[in-house]
Amino acid sequence: MPEFSFDPKQLAVKALSSEDVLIDLVKSLEGASRRSRQASASALAMIARENAELLVPYINALVDGLNRPEAQTRWECIDALTLLVPHAAQACAAALDDVESALFDESNGPVRLSSVRFLCKYGATGVDESERVWPLIDEAVQCYHGDLEFSEMLGAVSEFAVASISAEVRQALIDRMSFDATNGKGLSKKKAIQIIESARAVQ
Repeated sequence: MPEFSFDPKQLAVKALSSEDVLIDLVKSLEGASRRSRQASASALAMIARENAELLVPYINALVDGLNRPEAQTRWECIDALTLLVPHAAQACAAALDDVESALFDESNGPVRLSSVRFLCKYGATGVDESERVWPLIDEAVQCYHGDLEFSEMLGAVSEFAVASISAEVRQALIDRMSFDATNGKGLSKKKAIQIIESARAVQ
């Protein structure tokens, strides 16, 4: 498929009904063309939103996509993996090291946001998983407090707060959110209060 024909939406539609197209998209993630990698990653993220189970056999390729230099390929692959967590959490755990690196990408807010979403989704799958990722979520809440993406990060944290996480993590989350609930302003303050209330309701 030549680069100029790459339309992620069209490719996603075709791949949903053609395994050959899907395989081509996956292979493109490791190709030499930045534009092709971005288009393929975008299409794969769209496919994950429509039918995530189709991508379960290709989790390793998506994890490998987290090592590409361009930010879009990385955040699209992380978004796809986030949607795959409910279907194959253990396999998605292979992404944790690379997601941690992406979480501290100082140059790209969307990459950091996608990383927080993945960590919250994965951490919500069980007690041990929540304890594994909580230090990273905690650090992200502190580091990216003023970012444009911070409000959306808190949206992911709010889902994490009511999931099957450990009691210790839930209390640590309540303690972390207490600062914004007391000293914050505007939407951040409101969301912090909501997270605390939700977390306490399931304690």
